[in-house]
Amino acid sequence: MTLDDVHAYLRTKPDSLEDFPFGPEPSVYKIEGKMFALVIPSQDVWRINLKSPPDEAIQLRDVFTSVIPGYHMNKRHWNTINFPGDVPEAELQRQIDVSFALVVKGLPKAARLRLETRYGREALYC
Repeated sequence: MTLDDVHAYLRTKPDSLEDFPFGPEPSVYKIEGKMFALVIPSQDVWRINLKSPPDEAIQLRDVFTSVIPGYHMNKRHWNTINFPGDVPEAELQRQIDVSFALVVKGLPKAARLRLETRYGREALYC
């Protein structure tokens, strides 16, 4: 998956907003003001930070060499995936979906219900 493919996939998430709070380079993707992905571009290598359930975060680090504890993040809940790497496209998309769903589940009830009404539960949760 290319960097452009990742950005395109992140933009497909309902109500996702790309923001640049740290300057022109890292893209922060948010839902209702809460971050679910951080994309850090670079010349040859780029990375993405995604939220994971704590047990799954550890498992992913054990399975894929390009998955490490979240760079500048809470390492219990966040992973950094380095590219190019050994994470297949379908697995990366699944991890993005999980990150998005975890953040949506953590939103206040009114915001969750508003999103569920607008998009349906299937579009928000994996």
